[in-house]
Amino acid sequence: MANEDSSSLTVARREPAGSRAARRLRRTGCIPGVVYGVDAEPVPFSVDVRELRLALAHSGAVLNLSIDRTPPAPVVVKELARHPVSGEALHVDLLRVRLDKPIQATVALELTGDDVAPGVKEGGVLEHITRELTVEALPNDIPDAIEHDVAEMQIGDTITLEAVRAPARVTVLGDPETVVATLTPPRLQVEEEPEIEEETEVVGEGEEPEAEAAAEGEGGGEQQSGGGE
Repeated sequence: MANEDSSSLTVARREPAGSRAARRLRRTGCIPGVVYGVDAEPVPFSVDVRELRLALAHSGAVLNLSIDRTPPAPVVVKELARHPVSGEALHVDLLRVRLDKPIQATVALELTGDDVAPGVKEGGVLEHITRELTVEALPNDIPDAIEHDVAEMQIGDTITLEAVRAPARVTVLGDPETVVATLTPPRLQVEEEPEIEEETEVVGEGEEPEAEAAAEGEGGGEQQSGGGE
């Protein structure tokens, strides 16, 4: 099913079925999906995996969904289930939206400038703790990702959600004190010398009784010899 443009996705209506039918569908290069929302009944559909991948890679947050060549309607991805090992798409849920009403969505948080941060250059460890953000905006204003510059971070610095700046007309939701990233001191390597010394002491302790036994044996031999004389 060829798309007219990269933000369009044409799918085929399907009858609800079980997991066995879903596996058969995946063997044909398609996956099952469902579209919800805007006071309409959920509609199950099947979609070509390559068409879905192309649409998601080259569009913004909003896709123009056409079911069986019907007039397209705006939707956003509500959930995309993937195989835990291969990462292949298994099922997709889409949500109908109105372009004039804000929605909430999850976007990636990307850190930039980490390679020039003074703390990183000194050997500090940058930990990216919060990797996704919940935002609210009109569907067409939702970004694919939000970037935050960490080029000035020093060892011991902590960045919270309050410091993250979203694009215009986008609101970041959540606790402002949520930790986004930290830059901790270098991790010390475990020294092996104490272990070697400990092993040496253990070996020495094991040898002392043997030496004492040998000495006692030599003394006993002298006593026996003297008695014979």
